[in-house]
Amino acid sequence: MSEVSTQIAGPVEVLEQAFRNAIAAALGDEHRDVDPGIRPSQNPKFGDYQANFAMGLAKQLETDPRKLAVKVAQAARADLADIAEPPEVAGPGFINIRLKDAALVRMLTAMDNDALGVVPDTDQHAVVIDLCSVNVAKQMHVGHLRSTIIGDALGRIFERLGRTVHRENHLGDWGLPIAMVLHHLREAGTDLDSLALDELDTAYRAAQHDAEADPSVMEAAKRTLVKLQQGDDELVGDWKRLIECTLKALDEALVVLNVKLGRENNRGESTYRDKLPGVVEAFRKANLAKEDGGAIVVAFEGRKRPLLIQKSDGGYLYATTDLAAIRFRTYELNADRVIYVVDARQRDHFRDVFDAARLIGWDETPDGITAQLDHIPFGSVLGPDKTPLKTRSGENVTLKSLLDEACQRGADEVRRRAADPKAPTHGLTGDELAQIGRAVGIGAIKYADLSTDLVRDYVFDMDRMITFEGNTGPYLQYAHARICSIFAKAGVEPADVADATISLTESAERRLALALLKYGGVVVDVARSLEPHRLCTYLYELADTYSTFYEQCPVLKAQTESLRRSRLRLCGLVRRVLASGLDLLGIDAPLRM
Repeated sequence: MSEVSTQIAGPVEVLEQAFRNAIAAALGDEHRDVDPGIRPSQNPKFGDYQANFAMGLAKQLETDPRKLAVKVAQAARADLADIAEPPEVAGPGFINIRLKDAALVRMLTAMDNDALGVVPDTDQHAVVIDLCSVNVAKQMHVGHLRSTIIGDALGRIFERLGRTVHRENHLGDWGLPIAMVLHHLREAGTDLDSLALDELDTAYRAAQHDAEADPSVMEAAKRTLVKLQQGDDELVGDWKRLIECTLKALDEALVVLNVKLGRENNRGESTYRDKLPGVVEAFRKANLAKEDGGAIVVAFEGRKRPLLIQKSDGGYLYATTDLAAIRFRTYELNADRVIYVVDARQRDHFRDVFDAARLIGWDETPDGITAQLDHIPFGSVLGPDKTPLKTRSGENVTLKSLLDEACQRGADEVRRRAADPKAPTHGLTGDELAQIGRAVGIGAIKYADLSTDLVRDYVFDMDRMITFEGNTGPYLQYAHARICSIFAKAGVEPADVADATISLTESAERRLALALLKYGGVVVDVARSLEPHRLCTYLYELADTYSTFYEQCPVLKAQTESLRRSRLRLCGLVRRVLASGLDLLGIDAPLRM
């Protein structure tokens, strides 16, 4: 194998490096950074991959693309000698590449370890992900589901690449709305220590109504806010009780959701309250803010609407808090990537906040690296009528009711299947079936969410989500469990065939090998694009490719023992990639289903 391919395990990475070398050799080193456009071939009869750079590059160089492709293909032959058959130029300048079976075997062998072909990121800066963002004293609803599971999946992916990830739950725990509900509860003499979140949510809405209907109630709430801001001991104690009530319900939901978000990740608006005067002062000193009708605003060139960072009455806004948070995240947490998983309605807000942060230079880490600020604007979850998901009474669907339904539906489906005497789950205890059912139900709603292009709305259809067929979470979980059952029937552990020589004698084996080798690149691609549906698509295609392999290539009844061991090793590698990929999505992979 060439020097190029011994350093990198994945075919795409190997081919990209080989063709970069070839482009530089053919055209000069100044062209080394040209993207060779390595893509999987749409038709296997033409090869495994194509290099599609020639047309675009030829246009820049004002030359014939086919002649350019021929020249580069010839220059690539030396590097590709041990990896692929001689590359062939087709059409106006496509370069078709067919990998050698021996090279595929070496690459598979190289990825068959704990890394599974995922190459760690060399960037030592942290990644911050702003997710969940519940409001104190309010019920969590379906929107919090999206923010939480999307953010958690991205966090898992960056951690898989070796990055330090700070998950930040930006609690809405400060300001006049909190003071309003505090005033309402104290006036009513409510025992805050025994308060449940649904009762607190009712009180929150009642407080909003009373303050809007009666100016004296609003004034009393404002006085309560002043006392809270001044640190009144009793009021601060009651405020903390509201937070505890909210977080207790959140903790319960996070356990069910299998989300990596603990109390240490909670950093609410109150965290930054003492920094807000400094934010305004910093913008004024930098001549980036000006007074407008008594308020302080940041203006943007070519944009009519400025960013308000201080009201005329001296109060601060969400934008002020978000600017303080950006400064903390880039400078104190040393993050060169700050990701906000917040619904699409906040798109303009974050555009303005990010632009303001860039104007003042708060998008830089202590060592001078410009941080990437990303807003992931996810769409709404819709009901059958294609409007935002509501209860029959017109209320927002609570997160708890959604999770309860998912767990129940998952358990019902697992119990139904377990009634079949031939099912692997037949004979399991009720608790064991319930545990599998919870994994299936939660996996179903997570996968349905993450497999959708995030910015799009999607219809919440539990019947579709919970099915074991098609592009669903339970289908992938079932594919994993089926492979586990193969090893159980074979009477061997995956470790028993870890040293088996891999053989790729059938086309289905070859296609499976190519699918497996994409995994590391897909993980990197999702971290770059912040699009988890790409990982979902990959896992579904892997499971589908494996299904074809299993139908066409007998495993337990293979013709020879060496072939049997080879195919068992391939099965084990697929199982581990499925389990790894599902884990990155925050989805459990049951051993039996």
